Amino acid sequence: MLFRFLIFLLLNFGALALGGLFTGKGVSSDWYQGLAKAPWTPPGWVFGAAWTFIMVCFALFMAVAWPKRVGSALVALYIVQWVLNVAWNPAFFYFRQTALALVLISLLTIVVGVLFWQYVRLPNKAVLAVLPYLVWLIIATSLNAYVVVNN
Repeated sequence: MLFRFLIFLLLNFGALALGGLFTGKGVSSDWYQGLAKAPWTPPGWVFGAAWTFIMVCFALFMAVAWPKRVGSALVALYIVQWVLNVAWNPAFFYFRQTALALVLISLLTIVVGVLFWQYVRLPNKAVLAVLPYLVWLIIATSLNAYVVVNN
């Protein structure tokens, strides 16, 4: 279990690192600073804290669910969420394609929602560790949608 947890931590934080390569100075850029942002946009430090917590929780879920579901839809859902998670940063910050980013994060939210509902019946309720990810994605999707509508 510990080995699987460490592997998923590496994969999850690897996704964040890859996405972060495309963020670069995106957050501090004049373009981003000049965007009309949602009034409920949290302070910048919240994003790092939230993603750290989310990826630890998600690694825990995957480490528990993996031996029970290898070869199932879990593998496909994990890969799709990983790719969508990585793809959002370059779409939003590097290419500044906020509408495309909204499509990507909406799809990511759906995939994580499906993952949650598919595995909510696991006996040990490890799937509850996916809830922070799902809740954060709903908030992040609303923030991205606000940018698209108001800019």
